[in-house]
Amino acid sequence: MKPIDLARLFLLAALWGSSYLFIRIAAPVLGVLFTISLRIILAAVALGLSGAIASPFKLKSRWQSYLLLGLFNNVIPFLLIAIAVVNLNASIAAILNATAPLFTAIVSAIWLKESLNKRKAIGLVLGIVGVAVLVGWSPLPLSPSVIFGGISALIAALSYGIAAVYARRRFIHDRVAETAFGQLTSSSILLIPVAFATFPQTLPSLEVIFAVAVLAIACTAIAYPLYFQLISNIGATGAITVAFLIPVFSLLFGNIFLGEPVNSGLIFGLITILLSVWLVINPKQQK
Repeated sequence: MKPIDLARLFLLAALWGSSYLFIRIAAPVLGVLFTISLRIILAAVALGLSGAIASPFKLKSRWQSYLLLGLFNNVIPFLLIAIAVVNLNASIAAILNATAPLFTAIVSAIWLKESLNKRKAIGLVLGIVGVAVLVGWSPLPLSPSVIFGGISALIAALSYGIAAVYARRRFIHDRVAETAFGQLTSSSILLIPVAFATFPQTLPSLEVIFAVAVLAIACTAIAYPLYFQLISNIGATGAITVAFLIPVFSLLFGNIFLGEPVNSGLIFGLITILLSVWLVINPKQQK
């Protein structure tokens, strides 16, 4: 793995890890679904404006492909994660979300015939264990709502895996900005009804407006081109190991900016996660 791709991986994890801070600011005021919808719609507009200045995007002939990518990479997982968060605690939701690289590896093995060898399998399992150590395991009493939330989180992780492999297969030779714009535009079209249905009744503060703007521009419009570049360079399974690193940055930013406590679990979890990422994205395993 090239140093530039490793830098991209950590930058992407930092951007998506920081998104939890801004969601905590915006979602209680605007609602989870409206915040997510607005984030995607504004990001599509931002990428569209930047692309229009550089060179026009040609998306008409491939709108079905972008629609599928947006459906599996944004709409389905975002809505299912919202359901999971309502029914589960944060730690269990994070652990279940960290199964995305495992699902990606399975889908890649079936669809792209990528090898799922012993080294990579150990790395994937270690990543999930690392996230569990990082966030802590907080068991909940078994109930229909908990089961429903858990299934929702797992389906969301599977959806991310399908999207990563689909992007690797369908868009590997495309400009990453174009792929990101196509995905976000198609997602916006699908999420506009959700945005209208959940439109807030109160005028948000400047702090909330700023949080949504950062979510849209930094955590989405800038982050997704990085993600698709990683998929192109190191493969779908390697790129989605970012799911292991996101909780690390989320906890670090929570400690720095919100004063949330950091314990020994963070250190041990981080070491385990870094080892898992190294095992999965070892250059010898990339194709």
